[in-house]
Amino acid sequence: MPRLQLLGRFLPRSLAGLAGLAVLLVSTVPAIAAAGPSAAQLQALETALNGTGELRGAMEDGPGLDVTLVELRRRSVLRQFPDARWQLTTGKPLRDGRSTVQLQVTGSRQEGPTRYRLNAQQQLVLSSSGGPGGRINGQIVIREQTLMRSGETDIPVSLLIPDAVLTGQRYDVDALFDEPLEGAIAAGGLVALTGQQVNALESPELQLGALGGGGLFKSVQAPFTPGSQTWAILLVHPKGIVSATKRVLVVADKTQLDP
Repeated sequence: MPRLQLLGRFLPRSLAGLAGLAVLLVSTVPAIAAAGPSAAQLQALETALNGTGELRGAMEDGPGLDVTLVELRRRSVLRQFPDARWQLTTGKPLRDGRSTVQLQVTGSRQEGPTRYRLNAQQQLVLSSSGGPGGRINGQIVIREQTLMRSGETDIPVSLLIPDAVLTGQRYDVDALFDEPLEGAIAAGGLVALTGQQVNALESPELQLGALGGGGLFKSVQAPFTPGSQTWAILLVHPKGIVSATKRVLVVADKTQLDP
């Protein structure tokens, strides 16, 4: 099978964590967290992410949150997708009542005759220091997924990958084309990103193989210690390319599978 380094200069880094706000997926989801941010604080953060200034007016270092790393990732996203936009909205509450925030990053880039389109999403639990001048000072990443497509139209795909699994559990990592291939030849590859690759936005390398049955199907095993696994996926179709990343939380307690 041919070895492919993903599309040169910018696609590898997008696969290594384009959402731009996450730092590290924590190994557990605490039952108690600090007060969540107000609507004004969320708006201030969204404005900062979409602005040209520093983020420290809206954020400060705290549990799970390194503002310097967030800023570096934000700048990396903007270098690759100059029109990138961040949007923060209220998400679905967790079972323990904590409020969540839905983060979406969209953007595009022209590379010769090809245009690439990014859509990254995270579900976060954010904490803040409170008060009129308070800043967001902590985060827990609940879910994270990134999709990027090329071609004239968005090729519809489904990522059938769980958000959380138990330590040592075997589970399926499947990526499917939603429409029949109708004789088209497609290829795909899958690789687990290391924590270093995720943090440093390093380029992964993939081995591509011909796809049968309209998608990529693989059974994998979770680590035996709590933490996370991040998968990078590449699907090559005659109508375009789809790349994706998906972060899977690895927990030791069944109650944490569906927070």
